[in-house]
Amino acid sequence: MASTLLTLALALPAALASNNGLARTPQMGWNTWNHFGCGISEDTILSAAKAIISNNLTAYGYEYVIVDDCWHAPARDPSTGAPLADPDKFPNGIKDVADKVHDMGLKFGIYSSAGTYTCGGRFGSLDHEEIDAQTYASWGVDYLKYDNCYNEGRAGTPKISYDRFNNMSRALNATGRPILYSMCNWGEDGPWNFAVDIANSWRISGDIHDDFDRFDDRCPCTDILDCKLPGFHCAMSRIIDFAAPVGQKAGPGHWNDLDMLEVGNGGMNFDEYVTHFSMWALVKSPLILGNDVTNMSNDTLTIITNDAIIAVNQDPNGSPANRIWKRTLPEGGNLQLWQGSLVNNQFVFALMNTSPNPQTVNVSFTDVFVDQGPSYQSGTFTLYDLWQKDLSTGAWGLNLGEFKGSVPSVQVGSHQTKVWKAVPVSTSQRRDRAGL
Repeated sequence: MASTLLTLALALPAALASNNGLARTPQMGWNTWNHFGCGISEDTILSAAKAIISNNLTAYGYEYVIVDDCWHAPARDPSTGAPLADPDKFPNGIKDVADKVHDMGLKFGIYSSAGTYTCGGRFGSLDHEEIDAQTYASWGVDYLKYDNCYNEGRAGTPKISYDRFNNMSRALNATGRPILYSMCNWGEDGPWNFAVDIANSWRISGDIHDDFDRFDDRCPCTDILDCKLPGFHCAMSRIIDFAAPVGQKAGPGHWNDLDMLEVGNGGMNFDEYVTHFSMWALVKSPLILGNDVTNMSNDTLTIITNDAIIAVNQDPNGSPANRIWKRTLPEGGNLQLWQGSLVNNQFVFALMNTSPNPQTVNVSFTDVFVDQGPSYQSGTFTLYDLWQKDLSTGAWGLNLGEFKGSVPSVQVGSHQTKVWKAVPVSTSQRRDRAGL
């Protein structure tokens, strides 16, 4: 009977994966890989979970605790073929860790690869999708990050990649447990086209590196739409470039994933991490922390708990910001203007400076509201600076007053990003009268 039900479930439409009720806004949480790599254990996971609670990060939406690569035993169970955990790193097993994470009110995630091996050389899930999905469900897994290493060459066209990743999507659906499916195929074969109906998110590029703009030949592509080798060691600002054309493919339940956050890992300065966090939020990437949450500076906490920026990411409209323009500067780098729609006829826009020098810019509403048309371009808006606090309340989002036509003489520092929320004055007045 059980096998019959499994067969029937696997035959259901693949669209169930992205319509599983999960990730209606981009997922938020923490992952082991960026900081710890393979150096993980039960204590690593549980200590991080406790730190998430003690730092009150759940109040900001961080809920998933995700174990990345290298949790595996040397081999699968020889009698059943089921995955097993490393008995030295996880002496009480994965289910015990998941149960303890759940007892803290958090959700638990795990990692595998759609290949014969994971990227760290452990056993992968290729052709073991059903037994692995069933095992993960029995462990209480809530989230699967599914990588792309050692894929036996089963890539090269969207259909080939779709079939390989859909096998796990169908297997997860068949378990009957809600498991967020986070594909990590690095943008290979254009997942923004083929994964919308089978995954809750998909990586768009090679792995991030904790650097603002350093070029690295291991991340060779300049255009993600025709990228033949996604690679790794991709600088943060390069991934923002990669994200610009594909935002149109994302929405509630299915998101472009720009990779895990590097905020707090030390490779960038405060302004660069602000740019990193801001732009991930604006384009509606999952916000998955990748630092040591048990040992965070005040600067790191300040950035990752900016609830005004997080609100942009979690806005129920689910509309990623679009890049309006990108202007190359003679000293190197560029200026970029991005804009996105929020609920209740509100908007967010950002000015990013990747150049080595500070810049002064007049931000024209003709540009900001190019998609909305003349009535908005000539309108008056109350602007809130989302990286300044209201001194009277301590809340992020300082009211800068009313602006018509432009934001004049904006000073934006090197590698800095300014982010504003724009509310039409008529809307602002209604909110004021309502006491909101």
